[in-house]
Amino acid sequence: MLVEGLTKLVNIGKTLEGQLKTVGIQTEAQLREAGSRKAWLRIKAVDSSACYNRLCALEGALRGIRWHDLPDRVKKDLKAFYQSQK
Repeated sequence: MLVEGLTKLVNIGKTLEGQLKTVGIQTEAQLREAGSRKAWLRIKAVDSSACYNRLCALEGALRGIRWHDLPDRVKKDLKAFYQSQK
């Protein structure tokens, strides 16, 4: 079930919601369609402070879990992706 308002998703506060909206992601459905990596790249294009933790937060939001609780292999994959974008 999709929720209304991105801040209803785990890991998404007002700041990250604002960044997502700035890059054209207004809804959970749009975030799901973009995926964590593409959404993060869009944020990074307008905010150079986009960090690994923000990428993990987006992935966790899509999975419905705190980003700290992402499986180690997922964190490793996200870290490799993040490093490749520096």
